[in-house]
Amino acid sequence: MRGAVLAALVVLAVCGSCVGLRRHDVHGLLLPPPNVHNAPLPPDQWFTQKLDHSQPSDLRTWQQRYFTNDSFYKPGGPVFLMIGGEGKASPIWMVAGQWIEYARQHNALCFLLEHRFYGKSHPTEDMNIKNLRFLSSEQALADLAAFSAAMNVQHGLDASTRWVAFGGSYPGSLAAWYRLKYPHMVHAAVSSSAPLHAQTNFYEFLSVVSDALRSESGQECYSGVAAAFSELEQRIGGGNAGQLTKQFQLCAPLNVSAPEDVSSLVSSLADLFEGTVQYNKDNRAFEGAKDANITVTTLCDIMTSGRGGALDRLAEVNSLLMTAHGDKCLDYTYESAMKKMREESFDSPDNNGMRQWIYQTCSEFGWYQTSDFVRQPFGHRFPLAFSVQQCVDAYGPKFNKAFIEAAVAATNVRYGGRGLRVRRVVFINGSIDPWHAMGRTATRHRHTPVIYINGTAHCANMYPARASDLAELTAARRRVGRLITAWLRESRQ
Repeated sequence: MRGAVLAALVVLAVCGSCVGLRRHDVHGLLLPPPNVHNAPLPPDQWFTQKLDHSQPSDLRTWQQRYFTNDSFYKPGGPVFLMIGGEGKASPIWMVAGQWIEYARQHNALCFLLEHRFYGKSHPTEDMNIKNLRFLSSEQALADLAAFSAAMNVQHGLDASTRWVAFGGSYPGSLAAWYRLKYPHMVHAAVSSSAPLHAQTNFYEFLSVVSDALRSESGQECYSGVAAAFSELEQRIGGGNAGQLTKQFQLCAPLNVSAPEDVSSLVSSLADLFEGTVQYNKDNRAFEGAKDANITVTTLCDIMTSGRGGALDRLAEVNSLLMTAHGDKCLDYTYESAMKKMREESFDSPDNNGMRQWIYQTCSEFGWYQTSDFVRQPFGHRFPLAFSVQQCVDAYGPKFNKAFIEAAVAATNVRYGGRGLRVRRVVFINGSIDPWHAMGRTATRHRHTPVIYINGTAHCANMYPARASDLAELTAARRRVGRLITAWLRESRQ
C-alpha cells in the first residue's frame, strides 16, 4: 500500500547512491534489485566506526556496512568511493552505473559505504530521539574520513593514492561537502543532482514540476492537471467523501472534516506527478524500479485524453501507478504516516528510512516541497505549516518552525550553500529535475565546473548508458570522464 504523504521523504530509488529526495512513500523499493548484469555481487563487509566523532573521549563503536569491487584495480590506481545516502545501500551499484565505467578506465579500487542509520548500518540500539542526535551530515562526513583512512592502511595504499568521491542527490551533496571539509582525504568529487542550499520552504519544487508539464504538451497537460485538482477541491468542499474514497481506492474512508487527512490525500495525488517528473526517463530499470516505464508523457497522455472528466483522469493516473507498485489501496491518512514516523525499531517492517530522513530535514535541511508556490496546478492543501507539524508530531514540540529555520541557517553557514568554495568538484544537474533549484547550475570557477543537461531528470548521468540517451547526456558523461582523468593527474592542493 502506498504510504501517506510525508514532507521531504525519500524514495529509495537507487538504494544508496542516488537516493531521490522526495516527500512520499518508498513504493516497496527496499527489496534487493535484480542483478540484470549477471555479474557476481560483492558480499556485505563491516567497518568498525566511531559512534560520535565530535567527542574523542567517547570510545563507543558500531559496525558500518560497505562493499568492495577490486576487479579493476591495479597498483597505483585511484580509489573511487560511492557515498551511500538516505536508504539501503545496494551492491548492484558495484557492478553497474557510469562510475563503474570510469573505474574500469582508471584501474580504480571501488568502495560503497552505507550511510549511518540506514539499511543495515545501525549505530545505536534503536531510533529513539536521544539516539537520533548521532544522525547528521557532519557525522556522516566524519564516517567517510575515518573509513578512507582505514582502507588506506588495510589495502596498503601509499600516500600518493587519489580518492574520488561520487554521489547523487543527498549523497551528491555529501560528495561535495567531503571535498570541502576533508580536502586532504579526497582528491576530487563528482556531485550529481546535489541540493547544496538548505531551505525550509522548497516551494520552487512545484515550479519546476509545472514547467515540465507545460513543456510536455504546451498548456494542455498543465491545464488538465489544474482542472482535476480544482474538481477535487470542489468535491472535498461538497462533502463527497464516499465517492472520492471509492474513486481513488483509499484504504480508509476519507473524512473531509480532518484537515491533516485532506492535506495528506491531496499531496499524495500531487506526488504522482512530482515523482514522475523527478525521475522522467531515467534508466532506473536496471535496478528494478517498478515504474521506470511511466513518464511525464504517459501521465500527460492520460490527462489530455478526453476520457471522462478531469477528476476521472486523475483517478486513472492514480490507478496506473498503484498497479505499477502493486498497491491494493492508497494508504493516505495522516495517522498512518505518523505511526510509521514514530516507529523506533530498526527491525520494524515500517523502517524504510522514513523516520531517519525526515529527522534530518527537521534538524538540518528543510527542503519541504510545499504547495505555497502560486503558479502551480495542485492547489494549496499542503503548505509549509503541514510539513512543520509533521516534525512536531514525530519528534516533539522542540522541532517547531523556529527550530527548523535555525537549523537550516546553520547548515548553510557550515557548508556555504550554493557558494561553497572547493576545487576539483563537478556539479551535474538536469533541467527537468526539480532539485536543480537547490543546486549549482552555472559555473563560477574553472576548478568547479557545472554541467547542466537540458531534458534530463534526477541523477541521469549516473545510470548505465542506453542507445536512447539524449546526445547532451552522453556528452555530459564524457565530459565528467575527461575531468576525472585531468584531475587525477593534478598535484594535491
